[in-house]
Amino acid sequence: MNLSFDDISSGSISVILGLTLVLAGIIFVRYLVVSGAYHYLFFSLFRKHFEHRILDHKPHKRKQLLTEVYWSAISGLIFAAFGVFIYYLWAIDKSAIYTDINKYPLWYIPISVALLLFIQDTYYYWIHRWMHLPSVYRYLHKIHHKSVHTSVLTSFSFHPLETILQALILPVIVVLLPLHVYALLLTLLLMTLSATINHAGVEIYPSGKIGDLMGKWIIGATHHDHHHRRFNYNFGLYFTFWDRWMATEHGHKKKRTLKSKG
Repeated sequence: MNLSFDDISSGSISVILGLTLVLAGIIFVRYLVVSGAYHYLFFSLFRKHFEHRILDHKPHKRKQLLTEVYWSAISGLIFAAFGVFIYYLWAIDKSAIYTDINKYPLWYIPISVALLLFIQDTYYYWIHRWMHLPSVYRYLHKIHHKSVHTSVLTSFSFHPLETILQALILPVIVVLLPLHVYALLLTLLLMTLSATINHAGVEIYPSGKIGDLMGKWIIGATHHDHHHRRFNYNFGLYFTFWDRWMATEHGHKKKRTLKSKG
């Protein structure tokens, strides 16, 4: 199958479906590989060094893990559909994605990544709080919170409607914010890594002054574990500032310090 710009911009149904399925397969395999590698590193290979940083030593139930993989496969398909739509916007020159490295100064590339993460974090914080309203929660967010004792596989485990809601912001961003294609790909990788770190159930960020500084701004496993266990706190995606500004952050610093000293 020749998946060229001309094909995709012509609106060929077979090409769009084919590209979506291929991309969904790539996303799902990447999810399994990243999750599996992360679990092996911190729960097997380096477990002795991180034993005291594991947040819950109870084994995960097989049913929970299979359920997480099931919902994650559907999420991968939805994310792929949005990826194809972004590709389509690029193909018809309706996005701000660029490939010429000289179009903007090199210093703009890390700035654009930071802006993308900030916009997405802000969007997610507020829709996340909205999804916790009782009238909304059971329809959109309950699936994700069935994993109270989270695992590396929880990172993509969402109800399809929640996945769509999460992904809606990305086409808007790529239309409005100039992004080099490699900056966009880097950001997508950071999204996957961040989701895995936050749900894996082991605190990998350092203790001491560096850890305190990181914990003040960056969300890690301990911070997000509080959200799954305490429910009405810690709504951020990458950064803690919205939780701190809106007084929705719960006991992060105290528990993290205890885990580091354990």
